[in-house]
Amino acid sequence: MAQDPSARGLLGAHSQTDSHRRRSSDKEDHDSDFESDLDATEFLDREAFTFKSPTSKPAFLPRRQWSLWRPFTGRSRCCIIVLAVGLAIWIILAAGGAFVYKKFQDEPPYGQSPPWYPSPKGGIASTWADSYAKAAKMVSKMTLAEKVNVTTGTGWQMGLAVGTNGPAVNVGFPQLQLQDGPLGIRFADNITAFPAGITVGATWNRQLMYARGKAHAIEAREKGINVLLGPCVGPLGRMPAGGRNWEGFGADPYLQGVAGAETTRGIQSEGVMATIKHFVANEQEHFRQPWEWGLPHAVSSNIDDRTLHELYAWPFGDAVKAGVASVMCSYNQVNNSYSCGNSKLLNGILKDELGFQGFVMSDWLAQRGGVSTALAGLDMTMPGDGLRWANGESLWGPELSRSVLNGSVPVERLNDMVTRIVAAWYQLGQDDETKFPRTRPNFSSWTDDKMGVLSPGSPSKQEEVEVNQFKNVQANHSIIARQVAAEGTVLLKNEGPILPLTPHGFTESMLKLRRNVLARAADRAASTGKLKVGIFGEDAGPGKGPNYCKDRGCNEGTLGSGWGSGAVEFPYLVTPLEALRDKFDSSKVELHEYITDSPLLDKSSEQNVLSSLELCIVFANADSGEGFTKWADVAGDRPNINLQKGGDRLIKQVSAKCGPEGTSDVIVVIHSVGPVLMEQWIELPNVKAVLLANLPGEESGNALADILFGETNPSGHLPYTIGKSLDDYGPGAKIMYTPNGVVPQQDFKEGLYIDYRYFDKYSVEPRFEFGFGMCYTEFGYSNLRVEEVKPKSRLPAPRPSPAAEPPSYETAVPDIEEVLAPEGFDKYKLEKYIYPYVKSEDEVGLVDSKYPYPEGYNAQQPLSQAGGAEGGNPDLWEVYVTVKVDVENTGLKDGAVVPQLYMSYPDSNEVDFPVRVLRGFDKVFLKKGEKKTVEFGLTRRDLSYWDVEEQNWAMVTEGEAKYRFVVGGSSRDAAVEGVW
Repeated sequence: MAQDPSARGLLGAHSQTDSHRRRSSDKEDHDSDFESDLDATEFLDREAFTFKSPTSKPAFLPRRQWSLWRPFTGRSRCCIIVLAVGLAIWIILAAGGAFVYKKFQDEPPYGQSPPWYPSPKGGIASTWADSYAKAAKMVSKMTLAEKVNVTTGTGWQMGLAVGTNGPAVNVGFPQLQLQDGPLGIRFADNITAFPAGITVGATWNRQLMYARGKAHAIEAREKGINVLLGPCVGPLGRMPAGGRNWEGFGADPYLQGVAGAETTRGIQSEGVMATIKHFVANEQEHFRQPWEWGLPHAVSSNIDDRTLHELYAWPFGDAVKAGVASVMCSYNQVNNSYSCGNSKLLNGILKDELGFQGFVMSDWLAQRGGVSTALAGLDMTMPGDGLRWANGESLWGPELSRSVLNGSVPVERLNDMVTRIVAAWYQLGQDDETKFPRTRPNFSSWTDDKMGVLSPGSPSKQEEVEVNQFKNVQANHSIIARQVAAEGTVLLKNEGPILPLTPHGFTESMLKLRRNVLARAADRAASTGKLKVGIFGEDAGPGKGPNYCKDRGCNEGTLGSGWGSGAVEFPYLVTPLEALRDKFDSSKVELHEYITDSPLLDKSSEQNVLSSLELCIVFANADSGEGFTKWADVAGDRPNINLQKGGDRLIKQVSAKCGPEGTSDVIVVIHSVGPVLMEQWIELPNVKAVLLANLPGEESGNALADILFGETNPSGHLPYTIGKSLDDYGPGAKIMYTPNGVVPQQDFKEGLYIDYRYFDKYSVEPRFEFGFGMCYTEFGYSNLRVEEVKPKSRLPAPRPSPAAEPPSYETAVPDIEEVLAPEGFDKYKLEKYIYPYVKSEDEVGLVDSKYPYPEGYNAQQPLSQAGGAEGGNPDLWEVYVTVKVDVENTGLKDGAVVPQLYMSYPDSNEVDFPVRVLRGFDKVFLKKGEKKTVEFGLTRRDLSYWDVEEQNWAMVTEGEAKYRFVVGGSSRDAAVEGVW
């Protein structure tokens, strides 16, 4: 088979040759900042690497004349040799140390991510035309200081939200309030702690995805927030141990794309701006940003062009098509250019190819250059501080004012930055003061006290005001939270079937039957009286409370979410123990509680109790989170994909001790941030049922009880694959725990083959495949029909002309008077607060010669034929074929079914394709005996692959090529199939 041409670097032909391979110390590949896509080290503190020679003679030197050989006088030859060898080693180590210090100052080896300039202007989409027209009128009246204010954060802890930009007071544009995160309002009181993204993905329910986003936005708006920093579709889940995978929706781009788009629509239906993040390929926490792990540069995710399009950028395209207001660029580098300064990513792919109309904001301190990031397509910097936390020194702010005045940043680029932000504000209707009053948030991210200062990050003296009003915005959102948690619980095993339980444990007839069976097995009389149930594991109980650790940064009690900026303060957390106590009828069931991961099961005093147990329910978990916090041996990313805190040991111990000689049944419940290995206990004969409850949020126990007791028929399906070992996922699935260079290089050599795609390609048998999930009834599939809507054609229709024209403004450099500090400014300014002002003309640094823009800046870039509108070429979103299938509930209970459509590309001698890819799903409720027809519409985009030669999405049309479609209950359940 011919080599797949998609294995080439990101559009950079030179990256394929030996002469342009990465060299961490070679200067010839990156002679200057201006030949690269990003001046990554432009603002690094050089003093740390500067050695200063003493100016006076050290006191310890002898006064007399000294000879190199004097110390060796009278020494033996052996001693001299030893000393000489030691001296040589010392010289080598010193030279190596000097080399390391030099290497620490070197820029990353650029060259794999080509330049794409200038940044496309927003305002080409008809859906945004009115908002851009309004924005243009406002921006045209702004001073330079106001424009800089709108694009620059005011600094860490300089407002009540986690991020605030500056207002344009004279024209009526307010300060925007930005707040984490993907599962609730971070740092706020009286809010809902929704289930995490990974749980939402496990529901496979589009309506719930939308409903959760809508409820989330209602709470944000009522708390005074303009911009929600979510949803999250990056990381995608390339590595199952990735620390923040749980913030996203699963390890498949189609599933992530649907969930991200539905969440975006839900959020923005309430007028709150959604932020899709993190763009792009931020797949691990180790080395994600400079200095957090002791290295001066972040890891570089090195991805080929096709993989970037078909996997990692795919869900962002869905969000752009859904009209998302903001995209957050990530900390890491992509092909050795920081994401927030990568012009190919931001200008070329996001703004041109995908037609993104909103604004690009940086992750907090992800901006690594000033002028360079503005030129590369960044529109807003957050939190405003530059290369170091909370120092008040911005790469924009007054620096951006100077850069515009001295010609470094073109006025038209600044105007587009501001216009994109203001247009997004209008697009979401935030000019309506009845919904978005011009007031600050009614809570503080920095204190729980009622009174406080507005800018606690500043040491300047400030008047205390009311910063926390303790407004309750939860309404009835716990209903949605509970439904998501229940539908996101995946039933993996149910032998017998042992589930569902009843308040008496089992029905009377089943209990009698079970007791007789156990009695015969133990050769003793059958038990009578109450059913004895044991509950085991710290994960069943409250621990020290859900908010015991800052940012949920520890595994304490039952696991409701991961940790980091994506976590919230739980208003409450219903534990499984509480719910089980409430559900079991105490007149019929006797509970024995061992709410610890290390119960003393071998104590003689416990033996009689353990041997009398007729049912044991064991809880275990696995936690992870953002890289700024470490708990135990979990430094953001998990060190492995095992259960934590001895979970495997606990399950095996309970299985061996539950009932007479370990003959009673065991139910295992797992809460986890991602896949966990189950091989140590999954096939134990008395482990009858396994439930994966993911990260269920505040209604954890209630949702679990709904499933255990059959009030909700389980309908969750895996949003990732559970393998039998970490090796099953392939070499690319391994976290880089140890850097392989000063600029860590992570090559995505596996290309398209992550998660189930890897398992399929290499015929690896999973423990539970992607999309798998059981329920308490049975479903059948039949009568699959494939209907052509439009004929196949290799490439989409030509790129259309813009549906609207971007605003135009005067491009003359403004007068310096517009950014001079007002008279008396020094008397009232706050220390470390970021203002747009310069003090005098001397500060501006006017230049006589033309600014040396990056190489390729003035080259006319060909517009992508994959672009042309919001979401890309409109033809990509046209339905070309429909697949219909009949689904019937053939079991004895009502329930919801998740038919999943997987597509196999036609065989090709030129291009390598995955065995199958997800291209459709739905969730349908069916009463027992009921049948419905489910229809899937496949777009041109769904049917295409990214052709690296054409630089466009292409269908396979050669010969007798036929697409194959299968529909079933998982990625390996080909219940019915058809071709096109």
